[in-house]
Amino acid sequence: MRLAIVGCGNIAPFYVNTLPLHPRLELVGGTDLDEDRARKFSQYYSIRHYRSLDEILADGSIDLVLNLTNPKSHYAVSRACLEAGKHVYSEKPLAMSFAEAEELVTLAEESGLQISSAPSRILGETAQTMWKALRDDAIGTVHLVYAEMDGGLLHQMPYKQWSNEVGVPWPYKDEMEVGCTLEHAAYSIGWLMAFFGPVDTVTAFSHCQIPDKMVDVPLEADPPDFSVALMKFRSGVLARLTCSWIAPHDKSLRIFGDRGNLCTDDISTPCAPVYSERTIRFLGKAVIRAWKKKFPLVRPPRLPLSNRLALLTVGPPGSFIKSKLRHLRKRVDFCLGIAELEAAIREGRPSRLSAGYCLHHTEVALAIHNALETGGEYRVKTSFEPMDPMPWAMP
Repeated sequence: MRLAIVGCGNIAPFYVNTLPLHPRLELVGGTDLDEDRARKFSQYYSIRHYRSLDEILADGSIDLVLNLTNPKSHYAVSRACLEAGKHVYSEKPLAMSFAEAEELVTLAEESGLQISSAPSRILGETAQTMWKALRDDAIGTVHLVYAEMDGGLLHQMPYKQWSNEVGVPWPYKDEMEVGCTLEHAAYSIGWLMAFFGPVDTVTAFSHCQIPDKMVDVPLEADPPDFSVALMKFRSGVLARLTCSWIAPHDKSLRIFGDRGNLCTDDISTPCAPVYSERTIRFLGKAVIRAWKKKFPLVRPPRLPLSNRLALLTVGPPGSFIKSKLRHLRKRVDFCLGIAELEAAIREGRPSRLSAGYCLHHTEVALAIHNALETGGEYRVKTSFEPMDPMPWAMP
């Protein structure tokens, strides 16, 4: 499948660098509102430099557009691509308002096209391993989940020094104007949706604790830099999600069942370990405290990670692709979602990251983000069809 990139900014190289692991995806070219940035990006990766979005839309050989623009531009760019008959894979969120996101999904359905969005890490080893343990009833009936998406004091970090290999700086103004919830909540929400199904209600609180981020350019908005939400899933599971750019880095996920617990320390790290701990009910509190005092660093048993590389056939031994496999576990594969979308289109089925799934986690994330103004309980309008596990993570 031939694809083109719209938005050659800081995130684009993270996608391009893992494209070789998916030989069915062919990157043709890219464009950006910044002509010089697009030209340098195209030269660096030896791809075609499209001088405008219209050039991409007019190219009949392009099947899919990868929308990596500023979140505020997601809706307009994705809509133009769908109207031109192109499938779309977008960075998160689908749009900055639920109405716009819903409009994109409706347009895709009416046009016989597929639209999908990041994040795609639910398709990776850590998430699939955790999901398999849940399907295998490793911890019994799940009642409660604690999810953390804390990134530390962002405005005190050396963010002006951050740049990608092409030399494009991290877009700190855009990030701070979007806010911690829309930037990060979808990671946890997406995993939990796959595990436990649709969200029924969201009760959230969000606030901007540090309105003066001390940036060198005025911010057009002061979105929440802290949010906390209680999500009630239709399956009965309750999940508490906390996002912030204040508390120290913590992107852990803990799932509590009536026979044990599952956890991983960082859902943003490729192939992060998954721990499973059975609840030992006959031990008294004093015994448990004594055990933890004597063995403070002992972790629960680690589960073997489901291994997608074992079934990944992308070239003969010694080939360029095979030589890259050993590095895959050290790098987030940003192209997992694009590869899944390509496979779905080729096989004539909905993507695992379907339009309905992406719309649902966009609606939930917006409900948390918008609690700054609305507050209270929000009843989620959308739903989605259950997602299938990845074939390599099946029994």
